[in-house]
Amino acid sequence: MTSTATARPWAAAYPPGVPAEVTAPLAATLGQLVRDTAAREGNRIAYTVVMPNGMYGDLSFAEVDRLSDAFANYLRDVAMLNPGDRVALQTPNSLTVPVVAFGVFKAGCVLVNINPLYTPAEMAHQLRDASPRLIVITDMFMDKLTEAGKLTPLPQIVVTRVAELMPRAVRGVIGLVQKHWDRSIPAHSLPHIRLPDALAKGAARPARRHDADLPPDAIAALQYTGGTTGVAKGAILTHRNLLMNMAQAMTFIAPHVAPAKEVVLTAIPTYHILAFTLNLLGFFHLGGRNLLIPNPRPLSNLKRAFENYPITWIIGVNTLFNGLMNEFWFRDAPPRTLKASFAGGMALHGAVAQRWRDMTGTDIVEGYGLTETSPVATGNPIGRAREGSIGIPMPSTEVRLIDDSGAEVPPGTPGEFTLRGPQVMAGYWQRPEDTAAAICAEGFLRTGDIATMDPDGYFRIIDRKKDMILVSGFNVYPNEVEDVLAAHPGIAESAVIGVPDGAAGEAVRAYVVRRDPELTEADIRAHCKAKLTAYKVPRQIEFRNELPKSNVGKILRRDLRAEALSSKKGA
Repeated sequence: MTSTATARPWAAAYPPGVPAEVTAPLAATLGQLVRDTAAREGNRIAYTVVMPNGMYGDLSFAEVDRLSDAFANYLRDVAMLNPGDRVALQTPNSLTVPVVAFGVFKAGCVLVNINPLYTPAEMAHQLRDASPRLIVITDMFMDKLTEAGKLTPLPQIVVTRVAELMPRAVRGVIGLVQKHWDRSIPAHSLPHIRLPDALAKGAARPARRHDADLPPDAIAALQYTGGTTGVAKGAILTHRNLLMNMAQAMTFIAPHVAPAKEVVLTAIPTYHILAFTLNLLGFFHLGGRNLLIPNPRPLSNLKRAFENYPITWIIGVNTLFNGLMNEFWFRDAPPRTLKASFAGGMALHGAVAQRWRDMTGTDIVEGYGLTETSPVATGNPIGRAREGSIGIPMPSTEVRLIDDSGAEVPPGTPGEFTLRGPQVMAGYWQRPEDTAAAICAEGFLRTGDIATMDPDGYFRIIDRKKDMILVSGFNVYPNEVEDVLAAHPGIAESAVIGVPDGAAGEAVRAYVVRRDPELTEADIRAHCKAKLTAYKVPRQIEFRNELPKSNVGKILRRDLRAEALSSKKGA
């Protein structure tokens, strides 16, 4: 990558009290962060699991500290793991998550989050690639682990439950429902130990600091990418990466948070990097209360959380906010304690942001990040948000937009978004060639996203480089078309892709979920023609009852593209 010295026009956009540089992490290690926070917050509630029926369970800061100490002891002194050994965690949002994750950090081991929705083959790939010596897995997924074990050797197994560490009566009710009504607990014969037994064994060992000599650049987590560009890769995130990204993000919103008084809705799964860093770690450090939702689908599962708790922050994706506003109970009683919401993971549609503002009286602040950036790279300052923009770089973050030759492009010109900062990963696990392709010699990460910069330093993501549609030599960016579609009152959701077209190279195809059952293709084209240049208007429109989504609700264009290409080959 070649470049000239880059000015930082965004420096003037930081709100009063927010510095342009963050020089120190929040603690020496993540384990130390947990201990320091628990010492400060004591018996205040840190995490609350909220079930759809309103049943709940709490853990205080002190309890999280004590139980994670016990799990660290179990890992090192009973399971006999060594510093740097990997520990896999495969569970939905539950009280198990902070206990196990923080225990892994305190043990000096490396956390490997595994998506519970993975198929046995996907599980086997990640287990084979990361080679964990132990896995903590929810009992609901033991049948898939059994199948994965036919493809790769399995590590030591610790089994937990969705209701683990909740009150005995709650565990009993949920256990009966799972066992006898929905039969979601499969039988298995794999050797294992239950998490409560592991914690008891660890608590019985002499107390000691396993991470006392752990350096800040030690690996904290292998966070696997979604595999959108091929086989899923493990991003190497160090203790310093995560601690610095927390410091950057928490500094950025500091004028708007009250330590020890915030309540954050954690509907995104904590195995996703956005909720992992901002919710599980960041709001814990702030002394806030995390409302953990085991399963946000259907969205009615969130109703009791909004009814029973004074939620001040929501962190989610465009589809979550759009979906909530389609729920009658949310429209009838939008949260009155809400301060702001943060959107990441996919583009925030302007129509969704405006409707949310009208309904709740608060802003959705859009940001940008990747697994490889721990994840937060940019954000809109609260009160200074710009519609359609991902905001300005986090403190201590440099951004350059480059062309295909690696040279910087002038302001206003589209270029590939690259960044450098303390939150950028150390590389991909056991993939030096992929690491070299992603991170240039100067330390800038190539994201594959195309962006522009406003004169005052606000950035706008146009689209993924690989998602760009080429129509008769003209570039069409799906995000732009989807944003126009989102503004139509008869459309609930949409996704836009390019499909092969002999005459024009590619044609724009829109997949639409109707809010108005009477909506026609002609209605959609008329709406688009009023707002888009002719070559950007979808030539093909296909109505669907639903669109494919990732575990966090991000619409998966790649699945639609693969389906379209497959059907064309079969034609």
